Amino acid sequence: MEKSYQMARPHFGKKEEKYVLEVLRSGVLSIGPKIQEFEKKFAKFVSARYACAVSSGTAGLHLALVVAGIQKGDEVITSPFSFIASANVILYVGAKPVFVDVDPLTDNIDPKEIEKAITKKTKAILPVHIFGQPADMVAIMKIAKKHNLIVIEDACESLGATWKGKSAGTFGQSGVFAFYANKQMTTGEGGMIVTNDRAVDELCRSLRNQGRTPDMQWLDHKYLGYNYRMDEMSAAVGLAQIEKIDFLIKKRREIAGWYAQELKKTDSLIEIPYTPPEATHTWFVYVIRIKNERINRNKVIQDLAKRGVSSKPYLPSIHLFSFYTDRFGYKKGDFPISEKISDSVLALPFYIGLTRQDIKTIVKKLGSTLKKYERIQK
Repeated sequence: MEKSYQMARPHFGKKEEKYVLEVLRSGVLSIGPKIQEFEKKFAKFVSARYACAVSSGTAGLHLALVVAGIQKGDEVITSPFSFIASANVILYVGAKPVFVDVDPLTDNIDPKEIEKAITKKTKAILPVHIFGQPADMVAIMKIAKKHNLIVIEDACESLGATWKGKSAGTFGQSGVFAFYANKQMTTGEGGMIVTNDRAVDELCRSLRNQGRTPDMQWLDHKYLGYNYRMDEMSAAVGLAQIEKIDFLIKKRREIAGWYAQELKKTDSLIEIPYTPPEATHTWFVYVIRIKNERINRNKVIQDLAKRGVSSKPYLPSIHLFSFYTDRFGYKKGDFPISEKISDSVLALPFYIGLTRQDIKTIVKKLGSTLKKYERIQK
């Protein structure tokens, strides 16, 4: 039977099992020692003073905006080329997401476009580090300082990435990471808020736990909070994962390198990802672009699936989702670079366990499928 390739798969070992069993046997399933240890080791890895574990990356972004004081009537500048949560969390706090176009090479928010979008209502910038590649945070922080804006980084896809040697997620007031099963590391569901500001960390910890503070009684609440806690079993998995994060990232870089080498054989048909010299990439996904705009990408995806290769059109531009077009009147052509990227991108199978031969097989099937549809268009 021919081997098939799914989009993603987490990488677990005996330590994850060991730590989860320790939690089950302890009887402490929430607010326990595994979370504290996980937070401490995570903060050390990204070189942040504080790390606050939460139930998801979306929850983390929401809390970061609440703690930053973003509210109704404010505007937050962000990227249209991201997972929809990056924009939705801005709406959660009553503010307006203001999209600006992206850099055509990196897929990340274009700093030159940010300054053009600043108004009297602008209170924050929410840059997204897309696919494991950091945005130009030096330029973004310079703009933020000039205009007295808060920066909250969506680093949900870019754990371990750096810009000029500094970790993504540690430039702004806070940064948020996510641990869904396809990320560089996973807790199943989960997220982490990092900051170097003690007051920010303390308020995040209170708000994730229904607004309680450490000096209060169990059923006393100081703030309007949320149930955004991470449970102990998830933290146990996260602890095992962060203890081997260097290995996990090394293997993902190795697989990305294999893809880059094999895809050179099809460079007339596709573009491989670009990484600026200032950046280190940690490869959340491996996304190519199809050069020929006339090739029907959906048919390519369908054909690859029949041949045992999963692929996805990753990502659509947020402003063209029906909710955003209906509410804000966005239309095709508003952010042409983001839209062009969205129309051409294709995510390929990417997970630890893929071999060099697997990558050769996937690329061979991709190449023959693209050539088939290129011939049809001629």
